[in-house]
Amino acid sequence: MENEPTAELIRAQLRRLRLKAELSQEEFGKLVHFSNSQVSAVELGQRPLDRFFLKRADEVLGTGGLLTSLLKLAERDGQPSWFRPWLEAERQAQQLRTYQPTLVPGLLQTENYARAMIRTDDLISDDEVERRLGVRLDRQSILSSPHHPKYIAVIEESVLRRADEAFRGLMAEQLAHLIERSEHPHIDIHVVPTRVTMHVGLVGPFALARSADGGWVGHLENQLGGVVVDHDEGVAILLSRWESVRSEALPRQQSADLMKEVMSSWS
Repeated sequence: MENEPTAELIRAQLRRLRLKAELSQEEFGKLVHFSNSQVSAVELGQRPLDRFFLKRADEVLGTGGLLTSLLKLAERDGQPSWFRPWLEAERQAQQLRTYQPTLVPGLLQTENYARAMIRTDDLISDDEVERRLGVRLDRQSILSSPHHPKYIAVIEESVLRRADEAFRGLMAEQLAHLIERSEHPHIDIHVVPTRVTMHVGLVGPFALARSADGGWVGHLENQLGGVVVDHDEGVAILLSRWESVRSEALPRQQSADLMKEVMSSWS
């Protein structure tokens, strides 16, 4: 869902920059590999703003990435109201902790894994799939930014092994990505082995973000969205549960060795 005022600003800027460059819609379309009618539809708001289109437009018009930056703002502002406080906490965090019993955490997903997961919701259109995918991939940029947080993820071994024949390649790629990410000193990935059959984390996924002032904010995911936890009692419970979950997981190097072992089984 685009934020309409920002989306309108992007369309106005696109048209202004195109006219300033003295390009007709047809001439501009050839440069960005879109048809005249597609360019017109974007400028009139009859076609959703397209990440690839705006990236090409930035290159052709020499904007320094203005249009794609505005699109990121529109997508962020278009997030559901329940998610925005967590996005803000995530962006400003000095440390992030996340536990996922059933999926690879969003900040560690490959593009192919993320797209496959988003597509499991058959109520959303292909355009919405790609929009949500773009937002998820943009969120991941915090892990490679100059002021990246310390990121600690705990996942279940069953998550790594959860795929059939059709998804072998996808999971091999995802595991290779997890292994590569775990080699960064600010990213710790710990695996709870399947021999640990019962623990408190299996109740559901959660995440924690610590800000520069030392305060913590939690986030709980559910089928209808999520809940931000910022009251002292709730945060204290999540911190306690984090310690319990983390204590069940393998150390960093043993987790990496297990991921390599599982990857070889998918290759």
